[in-house]
Amino acid sequence: MRLTIIGCSGSFPGPDSPASCYLVESGGFRMLLDLGNGALGALQRHAGLYDIDAVCLSHLHADHCLDLCSYWVARTYPPGGARPRIPVYGPAGTARRMAQAYGLDEHPGMTEAFDFHTLTPGSREIGPFGVTLATMNHPVETFGFRIEHAGRVIAYSADTGPTPALAGLARGADLLLCEASFPDGPGLPENLHLSGRQAGEYAAAADVGQLVLTHLVPWNDREQSLREAASAYSGPLSLATSGQVIDLG
Repeated sequence: MRLTIIGCSGSFPGPDSPASCYLVESGGFRMLLDLGNGALGALQRHAGLYDIDAVCLSHLHADHCLDLCSYWVARTYPPGGARPRIPVYGPAGTARRMAQAYGLDEHPGMTEAFDFHTLTPGSREIGPFGVTLATMNHPVETFGFRIEHAGRVIAYSADTGPTPALAGLARGADLLLCEASFPDGPGLPENLHLSGRQAGEYAAAADVGQLVLTHLVPWNDREQSLREAASAYSGPLSLATSGQVIDLG
C-alpha cells in the first residue's frame, strides 16, 4: 500500500496544506480518505482528476468533506461530457448534506456523479482493501478506519476525542495516522480532539509500527505536538506534511 498525504491541516486549510485528505493506493486502485476544503487542487499533483476509484468521508465537517462539491463540478461538466459515477462512502445523510452545500435540490443532488453508500460500524470491502470502521468520539457521527491489504494495515483516527475504539482499530497496525489537534494541558474541550501526547499513548498501547500525526491546526506549534507524542511513544514518529508519500510495501 502507498499513502500520500494530500492535506493534513486541522479545522481549516493552512499556509502549507489543505484540510484533511489522504490518498491510499494499491494495485492501481485509488481511494481517498476525506476530501476537505482545498484538497482537490493539491490532489491533482499526485493523481489525475478522473483516476480516483472511491471516496470515503469520515464525517461531515467541512474540513473533511467540502471539496466533494468541487469534485462534483469536475466530474459533471468536463469537456467531452460527464464522467462515470464513482462510489462515495460516508455517514448517514451524506448525499443530502453535500447537495445542500452546493445549493442543489436533494433529488437528484449529486447522485448522477456519485454513488452514495452509508457507512456503519463493522467490516466491508472497498476495491482491494478490507476496511473496518468504528465510531469515534466527536460531536457528529464520525468513523475511524482500519485499512488492510496484502498483510499491511493503515489505521486512521479521523477526528476524535479519547475512545477505546481507536485502540481497537490501531492494534498492531503498520501505520497509525492520528489526529493531534490540541496542545497538551488542562482545560481542553472534552469529546472533540486529541493532543499529541494522547496520540502517542494510543500508538504505544496499540503497538503500531509508526505514528504519523495529522489534523495539525495552523495556529499550534507542530514541533510541540511532536515532542508531546514522543513523550508517550518511542517508535518511529513524524508530522504529516502535504505531499508526503509513505510506501508500506
